[in-house]
Amino acid sequence: MIQTIDHALVPGTFDPITYGHIDVVRRASRMFSQVTVAVAESLGKGGSGPVFSLDERVRLATEALADLENVQVRPFCGLLVDFAHEIQAGALVKGLRAMTDFEYELQQADLNYRLDADLESIFVMSAPQYGYISSSVVRQIASLGGDVSGFVPGNVAHALAERFK
Repeated sequence: MIQTIDHALVPGTFDPITYGHIDVVRRASRMFSQVTVAVAESLGKGGSGPVFSLDERVRLATEALADLENVQVRPFCGLLVDFAHEIQAGALVKGLRAMTDFEYELQQADLNYRLDADLESIFVMSAPQYGYISSSVVRQIASLGGDVSGFVPGNVAHALAERFK
């Protein structure tokens, strides 16, 4: 008997959520009846903490994805596979922009497989118009006073402007 997967996770730090992230979530929402955007605590990512608190990142993502009825946004800390078990998700959906993303995500997928062989990793290639967008680039542009409105939704652009004024 073929077993289908109804619930998928789209994990990330989302510091902040970008149009590239939103594209991946929208595409996942067409493939699965339920999608949970899992916002990671990530206290030490990149040698320093995130620009936005976990609560702020959850709020910004929730606002940015409000039009997707089958998508919920939840915070998590700890192992992603444990969170997937907790909410009964059967797949992880990750976006890939370049070969460097692939190498990192393949390592993560291999580790997750060793922790839970039933949790599927599904990779979605970035839409061409979002392939160059990353949260770190958006943060850098915003911190230097640049306009990020072409990379993030209005609520996020506003939050970044407030954070870096």
